[in-house]
Amino acid sequence: MKYGFADRVRYFDSSAVRDILKVVNKGDVISFAGGLPDEGLFPVEAVDKAFHKAICSGNKALQYAETEGLLALKELLAQRMLKKGIEKDPNDILITSGSQQAIDLFSRVMFNPGDVILTENPTYLAALQVFSSYETTVIPIDSDEDGMIEEDLEDKIKTYKPKCIYVVPTFSNPGGKVWSQQRREMLLALAEKYHVVIMEDDPYGDIQFDPASMPDSLAAMDKGNEYVIYTSTISKTVVPAMRLGWITGPHQIVRLIAQAKQAADLHTNSISQHALVHLLNDYDLDAHIETIRATYKERMLIMKRCLDEAKIEGLTYLEPKGGMFFWVTLPDYMNPEALLPIAVENGVAFVPGQPFYVDKKKRSTMRLNFTNSSPELIEEGMKRLTAVLSTVHI
Repeated sequence: MKYGFADRVRYFDSSAVRDILKVVNKGDVISFAGGLPDEGLFPVEAVDKAFHKAICSGNKALQYAETEGLLALKELLAQRMLKKGIEKDPNDILITSGSQQAIDLFSRVMFNPGDVILTENPTYLAALQVFSSYETTVIPIDSDEDGMIEEDLEDKIKTYKPKCIYVVPTFSNPGGKVWSQQRREMLLALAEKYHVVIMEDDPYGDIQFDPASMPDSLAAMDKGNEYVIYTSTISKTVVPAMRLGWITGPHQIVRLIAQAKQAADLHTNSISQHALVHLLNDYDLDAHIETIRATYKERMLIMKRCLDEAKIEGLTYLEPKGGMFFWVTLPDYMNPEALLPIAVENGVAFVPGQPFYVDKKKRSTMRLNFTNSSPELIEEGMKRLTAVLSTVHI
């Protein structure tokens, strides 16, 4: 039978990362491809106790819940954000099924077909998938390791009159960089000047290797609560399977997102919300995050040493100050898409960089995840990978 699908499905595309994971999860392959936290660091006992408390505290945790999310949870999240200088009314926080849903719901209420979004190039692959599904036009902005370039950003704001500027300014995926304070101030100033909404996506902000040196969140800088919509998640610091994230920002936007969520799924998993309240009250999450930071920093430094010792001419990278990824630029003659199957045959996997670029042009880049492998596996996996890079010339 020929099915009458909606026109928008022509904009749907499978995730390159998810497709790679289907392959590399079979057999003896050390994978640096996923964006996965280390399950060995999950606070299993604390999560178990939290869910047990949620169930034993009465049947309310098993009942339908309000669309906006559990008020007790939103109050706790507001307290945690306040430590970052982000002051929000709990009533302007919406609990979502991970920050990925937050991006989708924001897009649903903000974008018409053809609306323009400005973003870095490269940027978060799954955000590009969402924007494409709403038939938007995404325009890349020239950037360096400190963030977007002011001249190019202002020129494209004037030229394209964007509806939104999407950024991951803290430990970006895939680039792993941190925007400077000056570039953050510049972005907010231009957003205010031209009346453009900024979406600040902050899934990795707590995984800081040197917390003392971190610049301000854009949401913290937006004192009037007019221009920055902010989203984050517990997936990287607690467990991904709880599928809990949140979005906050201007009241009018959050109110409309709540209405869109009613139509999407009524509310986020309520038992997970109740469990997270108990976890945040009973468990020292900050101490847990310190453990994550120390562990991931150690693994990052091991991967860095392996890259340095390989001495591959033309290979460069930006050392991450936090987050989960190395973004590696390879010599121009290397084709990461052609190298990947060879690497998998040799027992190691990475993500070619092309899917992260707005313009999808061929570039010799790759993303490496350092959080989901033990030090021993990083050593062995990098040995396999650098051997491939050193001997295969395609």
